[in-house]
Amino acid sequence: MKNDSASFDRKGQVTLEGDHATIVFKRMLRHKPQNIWNAITKPEELKEWLFCSSAKIDGRPGGSIDMISGPSQFHITGKILTWDPPHKYEHEWNVAPREEMPKGESATFLYELKPMGDHTLLTVTYKRISSQTARGFAPGGHVLLDRLEAQLDKQPLPGWMPRFMDLAEQEYGWKK
Repeated sequence: MKNDSASFDRKGQVTLEGDHATIVFKRMLRHKPQNIWNAITKPEELKEWLFCSSAKIDGRPGGSIDMISGPSQFHITGKILTWDPPHKYEHEWNVAPREEMPKGESATFLYELKPMGDHTLLTVTYKRISSQTARGFAPGGHVLLDRLEAQLDKQPLPGWMPRFMDLAEQEYGWKK
């Protein structure tokens, strides 16, 4: 078993479904599920890799999330659909309309953690995200997962914009 995510396509898979899309990322991480779970559910751990300036998570099925996160500081609200520590976490991802998202967003984010020996397979799925938003979320999600992995490895986190622009051009076919 490889000790990194190289056995998976790190850029994820984007499936367009009319006006919506699904993006799936798979990463093999050298960490126990509980460590990854903490990094994706604890406000103090979300601060760095996800750029969270505010995060409130009522960790239970039917609980809620309310956070301001990402480089664009989206205000995200939603209900927790699945809370099964440290295996599965799914929540609504609602963002009010704003300039780069004129219709807002009403998607769901799913994190699945599967222990595999000394590693954990992390699968992140963005569902029912608008096709327009998916264009930026493919490279953006890639960079955020790179940042999560670096944080877990106790390494310097990659800078957002340089990494995003490199990936957008090299991996996703954007032109500068």
